[in-house]
Amino acid sequence: MDSREQEPAQQHETATQPTGGFDEEKARRGARLLLEAAGRDPDSAGLSDTWSRRVPEMFETLTEGSRSESGPVMRTFDAETDGLIVKTGIPLHSMCEHHLLPFQGVAHVAYRPGEEMVGLSKLIRYVRWQSRQLTTQETLTRDIAVGLADELDAHGVVVEVTATHMCEVMRGIETETETTTREHVGTISEADRTQFRESIRRHAAGPNGG
Repeated sequence: MDSREQEPAQQHETATQPTGGFDEEKARRGARLLLEAAGRDPDSAGLSDTWSRRVPEMFETLTEGSRSESGPVMRTFDAETDGLIVKTGIPLHSMCEHHLLPFQGVAHVAYRPGEEMVGLSKLIRYVRWQSRQLTTQETLTRDIAVGLADELDAHGVVVEVTATHMCEVMRGIETETETTTREHVGTISEADRTQFRESIRRHAAGPNGG
């Protein structure tokens, strides 16, 4: 399959309904209170923009995944194959809902299309959007798999996420490790699983790997 997005002859759009919006005023108040809790003066020259503008803007971006109206439009076109489509090494950045600290790593996504397929860059955009919310790695992996299956009406989807959690690196055990989670939805054959694992292995080995 050509890795470039093709201009489809026939497109179908999946529309989603908006949910609750972002409350910028509450974000300002919360950021100000956190600065005060840490013994800092929120109105000092170096911090006045922190609580009034920078943190609310950042937090709005990092929680886009909880608002359906912020999601990418998944324009699909008639499927050109019924074989497994695999996208490896998608950068992933999200926020732990337990400590409000980031976790980051890579996602690997594969799906077996039904009647429709999507441009490959849309898989990256979808993972990025889903990742922008307060969540856990286990829940995020499931959300990506279930969401893609619904958006694409795919026969099967499998997702693997490997990430490092700053809540372990910066506090607690203060050790940098990797956590891997995997979810599948629909029909994924053993041959599909083998192909998926081999694609991940090749990605990990790099262009010069064996």
